[in-house]
Amino acid sequence: MSSSTGLQVFSRSSFMVPKLLAFTKMPISDVSSDLTIEVGASSFALHKFPLVSRSGRIRKLLLEAKDSKVSRVNLSAVPGGAEAFELAAKFCYGINVELTLSNVATIRCVAHFLEMTEDFAEKNVEARAEAYLKEMVFPNTSNSISVLKCCEGLLPLSEEISLVNRLINAIANNACKEQLTSGLLKLDHTFPAKTAQNIEPETPSDWWGKSLAVLNLDFFQRVLSAVKSKGLKQDMISKILINYAHNSLQGLVVRDPQLVKGSLLDLELQKKQRVIVEAIVGLLPTQSRKSPVPMAFLSSLLKTAIAASATTSCRSDLERRIGLQLDQAILEDILIPANSHGSNHSTLYDTDSILRIFSIFLNLDEDDDEDSHMRDESEMVYDFDSPGSPKQSSILKVSKLLDNFLAEVALDSNLMPSKFIALAELLPDHARIVSDGLYRAADIFLKVHPNIKDSERYRLCKTIDCQKLSQEACSHAAQNERLPVQMAVQVLYFEQIRLRNAMSGGHNQFFFGAINGQFPQRSSSGAGSGAISPRDNYASVRRENRELKLEVARMRMRLTDLEKDHVSMKQELVRSHPANKLFKSLAKKLSKLNALFRINGIKPIGGKASSENRFVFQKRWRHSVS
Repeated sequence: MSSSTGLQVFSRSSFMVPKLLAFTKMPISDVSSDLTIEVGASSFALHKFPLVSRSGRIRKLLLEAKDSKVSRVNLSAVPGGAEAFELAAKFCYGINVELTLSNVATIRCVAHFLEMTEDFAEKNVEARAEAYLKEMVFPNTSNSISVLKCCEGLLPLSEEISLVNRLINAIANNACKEQLTSGLLKLDHTFPAKTAQNIEPETPSDWWGKSLAVLNLDFFQRVLSAVKSKGLKQDMISKILINYAHNSLQGLVVRDPQLVKGSLLDLELQKKQRVIVEAIVGLLPTQSRKSPVPMAFLSSLLKTAIAASATTSCRSDLERRIGLQLDQAILEDILIPANSHGSNHSTLYDTDSILRIFSIFLNLDEDDDEDSHMRDESEMVYDFDSPGSPKQSSILKVSKLLDNFLAEVALDSNLMPSKFIALAELLPDHARIVSDGLYRAADIFLKVHPNIKDSERYRLCKTIDCQKLSQEACSHAAQNERLPVQMAVQVLYFEQIRLRNAMSGGHNQFFFGAINGQFPQRSSSGAGSGAISPRDNYASVRRENRELKLEVARMRMRLTDLEKDHVSMKQELVRSHPANKLFKSLAKKLSKLNALFRINGIKPIGGKASSENRFVFQKRWRHSVS
């Protein structure tokens, strides 16, 4: 087959002689081919002189050949294959080949393989390729990334000639120069700090960081390591990782997982996901409470790591990162699906991982304080004002987050009560100002799990601080048949205490569990604030008093019903006992005798047949256990 350049390329079965073009200054025409170069499945009918004058490798092969009239040379190891060799042959024949970003890496590697250096000809291919790299590629970050992508198909030669390392260093240097330039521009314009923070996350559409997504994982890791060592900001590294993960993991998502679950395709996808996730986690910036890595990204990585069965160290690293900035999370971030492994009785969400994440957040004091082991146990409690502990606002956010999570996972019928109770008991007492969220989650769990043991039911309800329930929650709890009776009585008791303190003006002491004025900013819903008049305050107290009396009446009715049920159950047990047959037969005989006395008008000895004596046997029957 003929090439548009005048060189004739044909299969090994064809031996037609090509018509040659002029080579440099020596006009050559109608000269038959005297050398055939084989590259893979292709063959090139060429001439020795133009090739030998520029390629040291071909010259050595011809000189070392035993047959001086050798006419066939095999170069199957040419990097880039037949297309790359054709480009080099064009240079040898003086044909102008334009260097571009897509072919400069190939030409540079072919030139090294064929030894087309300045030792054999001036302005040889290797020198031209080097000049293009220095002028057009290395100074530009995006161009360097494009050429680095081309080097993936030229391994290992592109590594041997240090082209890959030079490109990676160029990317790192250019990225840090760009960062320094942008920083100086911001100083020149004297942007305020907040304005600079708002502008910084915005990146142009042609940002070089997006171009890194085309690289394979190995090259991407090396580039990220290089820019980190050069001092690239962590927020920029985070953006690069997010963009690369989005592009690399998106192609591994299967639309219908049930079709490939357990198949070879599923295992292959898991393997690819596992390798990518573990590599990205290893490149994340340093762990800290103010990490630039978004919570949503960390959550997505953890979900993928669990689904792909990543290593324990990888999952632990992500759990710790999420725990350090848990106050920034929302419910969707911690709804992490469990890896079911094909089990039909597995839970919907990975509660063990969530338990570890919340524990990490709560133990920030102990992890960050190097002298924590020297402190007294009395000093190990949380101090919201200390710089090393979670602030009050943060721990309150986390408590609401946990309550919402509990309400969500409570709907899972496969969730074991022990795991749910462990999550409910996790937070310290001061973490919740109001326990309505926890009560709602516990009520949902008891409704979905009606067969829970009484001991577990009591332990779960024990986590709820009745002093921190709102009036609406107290009203609901007093009528809730799923709760233990002890808790309902406790709710009414604390409601009464709250009412008394509201009437006496000491509502800050007991309301919502505020001890010694721990939460003085909160006021009782029963007693008004300083802006409420005494008349309105008294009316509010009377209204709450009436509601409380109604609740007490309902509670009494409920206790009466429970006593009736208890008596009926006891009677059923007595009736079903075999020993009661004798009592039943005896009762029948006594009833017959009683009827006989009534018919014959028999009176007892010594007087009148009073109504009390007449129905002596009826009274015994009425009070018998049968």
